[in-house]
Amino acid sequence: MSIGIIMALPGAERLAETLAQHLQCPACALDVHRFPDGESLVRLRTEVRGRHVLLVAHLDRPDDKTLPLLFAADAARELGAAQVGLVAPYLPYMRQDERFRPGEAITSRSYARLLSSSLDFLVTVDPHLHRWPSLDAIYTIRSRVVAAAPAIAEWLVREVPRPILVGPDSESEQWVADVARRAGAPWTVMAKERRGDRDVHVRLPPGVDPGGRTPVLVDDIISSGHTLAEAAHCLRGAGWGRPVCVAVHALLDAAGQDLLQRAGVARIATCDTVPHLTNAIGVAGLLADALRPWLAS
Repeated sequence: MSIGIIMALPGAERLAETLAQHLQCPACALDVHRFPDGESLVRLRTEVRGRHVLLVAHLDRPDDKTLPLLFAADAARELGAAQVGLVAPYLPYMRQDERFRPGEAITSRSYARLLSSSLDFLVTVDPHLHRWPSLDAIYTIRSRVVAAAPAIAEWLVREVPRPILVGPDSESEQWVADVARRAGAPWTVMAKERRGDRDVHVRLPPGVDPGGRTPVLVDDIISSGHTLAEAAHCLRGAGWGRPVCVAVHALLDAAGQDLLQRAGVARIATCDTVPHLTNAIGVAGLLADALRPWLAS
């Protein structure tokens, strides 16, 4: 029998089962009970002594999910687990990586201290590393970053005829360049000026010609949808075709989807790092490849 066991927090049962199939180890759900006063009770359903416990969680809307995660990690450790790890395809609180205004908490660092205090290792997909050079800059536990680029490139080759990739801002360049290289497609990056959370302006670099290709807007996160909607308007105004939007993490709500559709987007496709109606690109196989060495050690 494998010495690894996968435990799913509420909402991550499907990912846990898929990982269990790839890794050929058992999986079960955690029991999480909410009391009327809002407190949580967490119970592990199986024996963990001497085993490598892998907690699986979708950490979008993280405030309600983080305490049960920490309770489960502490319970596993107290009950004799050999090590306790976390696979969180979307890692929250990474965008607040600076004190933008006096008195603000740098929550990426605070959240990293919180998780590092209860876990032995972390596996995630394309965290928003902008000012931090790597997760090691703020996390004190072992970490592994899985790149979604191979899965995205494979999807593009299969689904989009003759793509040209466009990043909506300089922060997206690292994802756009990698995906474009893997898909054998040309690419460019727009310049962005942000005036507020929902007020952005983008522009294409001069002289870029789509050459009859299908434009594909690529970013790591779709949140409000305003940046990609503005980018779609820019492309349409320049005479390009209706763009496809591709992102690693989908955090947008119905209003954001409507905004993108009204901007002329032909399709939205995201990785399944966050459960969403736009999920079209699976990353479980890539996660499993990253997890095998730790579950077998």
